[in-house]
Amino acid sequence: MIVITVRFPVKPEFSDTFLSELRESTEAVRSEPGCLWYDWARNADDPNEFLLTEGYVDAAAGADHVNSDHFRPGLEKMRPMLAATPRIIFSDLPERTGWDAMGELRID
Repeated sequence: MIVITVRFPVKPEFSDTFLSELRESTEAVRSEPGCLWYDWARNADDPNEFLLTEGYVDAAAGADHVNSDHFRPGLEKMRPMLAATPRIIFSDLPERTGWDAMGELRID
């Protein structure tokens, strides 16, 4: 399983429209066969920063995502809205297949 987390610093004038501008590309990624999740969140401490968490079944699915027809256009749509280069964490977790229950906060 591939897990990617990216921090996107957005120019203040785009912070209220950033996610809606990316709705079409977000839906395209979510429909990719190897996509497990593709979830956006807004930083509670910085309204001009958005976090994206992506999950793919394996490295091949991640490569398919990067080579998809909608990948580059999505990046180019973001470019004028960004205040700086996004920061990324990429993890290849070959033994993992999805989410586990949080052991420290079980609800039975």
